[in-house]
Amino acid sequence: MSLALSSDPAVSAAGQLRELQERIHTLQGRRNHQGSHPVLPCFSSLFPAGLRGGTAYSLDTPLSVAMALLAGSSAEGHWCGAVGFPDFGAEAAASFGVDLDRLVLVPDPGAEWLTAVGALVDVLPVVLARPGGPVRPAEASRLGSRLRERSGVLLVMGPWPQSEGALEARASSWEGLGQGHGHLRRHRVELALSQRGRTRTAAVDLASPQAGGLPRLGGVQGRSGAPR
Repeated sequence: MSLALSSDPAVSAAGQLRELQERIHTLQGRRNHQGSHPVLPCFSSLFPAGLRGGTAYSLDTPLSVAMALLAGSSAEGHWCGAVGFPDFGAEAAASFGVDLDRLVLVPDPGAEWLTAVGALVDVLPVVLARPGGPVRPAEASRLGSRLRERSGVLLVMGPWPQSEGALEARASSWEGLGQGHGHLRRHRVELALSQRGRTRTAAVDLASPQAGGLPRLGGVQGRSGAPR
């Protein structure tokens, strides 16, 4: 389901979003009140208990990693949303296991970015977003309150005030591709999740996320950087 917010002043963006919310309520049947949200097996060492409900995560990763994070909840039959991605590849998302029939896409919300995200977190368990500009702490706080009320998760491409954790891609490599030919066998991404003073590291294979990824690279580290 894709929604392009109209630039025509005679067409209310808020009205379009309200209509979208009503449609999702009808299709979804109920709101989500989970304490956590599932992830694919390849992310289990980073998120042992899944994505924590009621929080936002900051992502400094390729979009493919973000799509794969959406796929865990989508594979369980939940709705997901993506806001601010004109280049969002539906076919790529589907290859990670995202159910396109349960995906709400707002490619270019323009000046209504914050309104669009707020409307989706009101009704969807997991929302992926790319900010249209700097987000003030007060705005992030208001969205955080709505996330906590609904136990939703917001995945943000870029920095985010008051984030639950920051996921960073430290390295990336491909295997199986030649000079303009070949078949991708492995896309290995080294990830680090900084959360509450600790860092978890893992290597995942995005060419086969359903298979459980690659072995964990490191353990949990404290502020001193020493493994625990």
